[in-house]
Amino acid sequence: MRLSFVKMHGCGNDYIYFNCFNKTILNPEALSQKLSSRRFSIGSDGIILILPSEKADAKMKIFNADGSEAKMCGNGIRCVGKYLFDSNLARKNVIKIETLSGIKTINMHEDYVNTGLITVNMGKASFKSDDIPVSIEAKYAINQPIFLEKKEYKITCVSMGNPHCVVFCNDLNDLNIEKIGPTFEHSALFPDSVNTEFAKIIDMQNIQMRVWERGSGETLACGTGACAVVSAAVKNGYCKKNSEVTVALKGGILKIKYTDDAVFMTGTAEKTFEGVVEIWQSIFS
Repeated sequence: MRLSFVKMHGCGNDYIYFNCFNKTILNPEALSQKLSSRRFSIGSDGIILILPSEKADAKMKIFNADGSEAKMCGNGIRCVGKYLFDSNLARKNVIKIETLSGIKTINMHEDYVNTGLITVNMGKASFKSDDIPVSIEAKYAINQPIFLEKKEYKITCVSMGNPHCVVFCNDLNDLNIEKIGPTFEHSALFPDSVNTEFAKIIDMQNIQMRVWERGSGETLACGTGACAVVSAAVKNGYCKKNSEVTVALKGGILKIKYTDDAVFMTGTAEKTFEGVVEIWQSIFS
C-alpha cells in the first residue's frame, strides 16, 4: 500500500498527516509506531488522520509515537487548519474541527498568508481532580503537595480535554526530565497517565516550559501543555486572566490567553515536506 502524507509541525511538535477524506487507514496505532521512529523511519511525535465529519469541517484523530490515541493536540490542530485552508478543503476564516475533546474552532488570521498565525479556541480549562483524573482527596489539585520517589513536588492539575500536571520550577536547564517525566507519567496518582509540564515564571507576561508528553516523551512543544501552564499560572496568581502570555518552548513561541470561558492559543503551523510511504502487510500482522 502506498500512502501519501504531509509532514507538518507547530513549534517543532511534528506529526505525519494523512488525508483520509477518500481513503481508510487500518490500524493507525501500529502505523504510528512504525513511522514515528526518528532513526529507522520518517520520524515524528505521532500521526494525525484528517477525516470527514458530519459535525464540523473535518475530524482529526491523533496517535502518539507509542501508538496510543490522544484526545487533543494543540499544535496538531493548527496544522490541520493549515492543511484544510491551503488545500482548499475549507478555505475560510473560521474552521471547525471535531476531536475526541469536542469541536474546536480555528480562526485563520486576516494576514495568515504572510504570518502563518492561527488562533484556536481550546475550550474551557478544568481544574477538577475527577476531570484529569488525579487520585487525591481534594476536589482541585492547585499547588497540591505530592511525593514521588521520596521527593516533594507541588502540582497544579489541568484538563484541556487531555490530562496535564504542571510543576513550577526555578531552573529548567538542569532538569533531568528523562528521569522525572516517566515518574509522573506512570504514577498511580494518574489513572489515565498524564502529560507533565515543568514551567519557570519569568514575569507576568512570559513563561518558559519543558514538557514530557505521555506516549511520546519530551517533545519540543505541546499546545495543550502551554494552555495548561498559563491556566495554572493564573490560578496560582503568577499571571492575570484575559491577558496574553508568551510561552517559550524548546521549539518556539506560543501566545496563550486564559479566560473564564475558554483558553485561546495563537501560533504558527508549518509544512516540512510531502512524501509517499510504502506500507507492508507485516506492519499490521
